[in-house]
This record gives sequence, structure tokens and C-alpha cells, in this order.
Amino acid sequence: DEDVKITVELLKSITGEFDLESILFLKLTKMNICNLGCIGDCVNLERLDLSRNDISNLNPLASLKLLTVLNLSANRISNLDPLYSCENLQNLNLAGNLISVDALRSITKLKNLDTIRLKDTVCCFSNPVCMNTSYLNTILDMFPNIKILDGERVSGRGSDLYRLCKDIDDSLKEIDSIRPIHVSVSPTKWVEDSYWELKPMQQTQTDKASEQFFELLKECRELKNKAADVITKTKRMPRAVK
Repeated sequence: DEDVKITVELLKSITGEFDLESILFLKLTKMNICNLGCIGDCVNLERLDLSRNDISNLNPLASLKLLTVLNLSANRISNLDPLYSCENLQNLNLAGNLISVDALRSITKLKNLDTIRLKDTVCCFSNPVCMNTSYLNTILDMFPNIKILDGERVSGRGSDLYRLCKDIDDSLKEIDSIRPIHVSVSPTKWVEDSYWELKPMQQTQTDKASEQFFELLKECRELKNKAADVITKTKRMPRAVK
């Protein structure tokens, strides 16, 4: 595909805006853009997505003072000097470029910058700086006010809990990695087979007392019936003549 340069006509056709200063949000992804052209004329731009292009020169972005969110992932960027003047920048995505530690130094003075992404494990995007063994500590030292790095909360509310969960997750992964492979573990029974067998219920003292009570009651009824028979027979006998 042919490389694309951002022009006034291109911006107007995409946004439908007649005046470039009226553009606040702009998404120009997967367009083979290699030259940012006149994008610097969109001086009121607040959110800009230039991901998945062929951009290496960021000079036209220097005039975007109101820019707060900038996505430059999957390009060919190695120099971030023009972003120094984007003083309102809060969220910056640089995953999938050629960013080194030295390149990041030019944006360390951006006081509002609290979210940075230099690698994206889902899209397999990274940067040379991410290969550093002390990557996390290096970034935190350079950007002490950062809250979210690579999609992970590193400071502020909830950061301690997040790190704890991440440490536990990493530990579990480490255990899985050193566990012997092809070792089959036979399942064990939770309980013995005899656990499910019906067993005769043991007679309690209450059961014995109830049984004795009903036996006594039965005897009382039998005596009552016998007494009733005797009374009936007695009434039927003729009285003796005086």
C-alpha cells in the first residue's frame, strides 16, 4: 500500500469538520500514515489515535498543547522530543515502537502524565526499554507520579492489593514451570467406601424410655379392658333373693 500524508482534505473528509480547529477527537488507525503533515493545525485536539501506522517523526505534534490522550502504538518511533511541549498529556501509549530509556527522558517533565504503556502482551507489542531487567524500577524512578504502567496499577488506591495478587500469580506460574512434566497423579478418594454404607442406628436413652412408656400404656389399656369386662358381667348377674 502507498504511504499516506495527513492533509487538510484528508482531515476534513474523515471528521466532516470545515475548520481544523474544531476537531477535538481524531482516530487515524491502520492508514499507512508516514507523514503527520498538517495535523499540528488541529490545535484544540484533545484525543488522538495514530496507532498501527508507519510514523517515525512526531514534530507536527509539538503544537498540540491541549492533547490529553495519545495513542502511538505500533509505529516506528524512536524520538519523543516533540512531545515535551504537550504539557496536558495524561495518557500515552507507545507500545510496539523503538523507544529506549534515553528517548523517555524527554517526557519526564510532563507533570500530568500518569498513564504510560510501553508494552502490550495481548497484541505482542513491546519496546527495547522493556528488555531491561530492571524495567519496572527504571520507569518508576523516571516517572514518580505515574499511576498505571502497561495496564497495571503501580501507585495510588488499590496498587498494594494489585501487586499482592500479581506476586501470588507469578509465584504460581513459577511453581508450574518447575513442576515435573508427565507425572501422573492418581486420584485419591475423599472418603472410604464404607462411609456411604447404611449403619443401624444406636438406641438412645430417650428411645428406651419411650419404648417402656408405650409398653406400660399398653398394659394399662389391657387392664382397663379387663376391668370393664368384669363390671359388665357383674351387672348382668341376678341379685340374690333375701
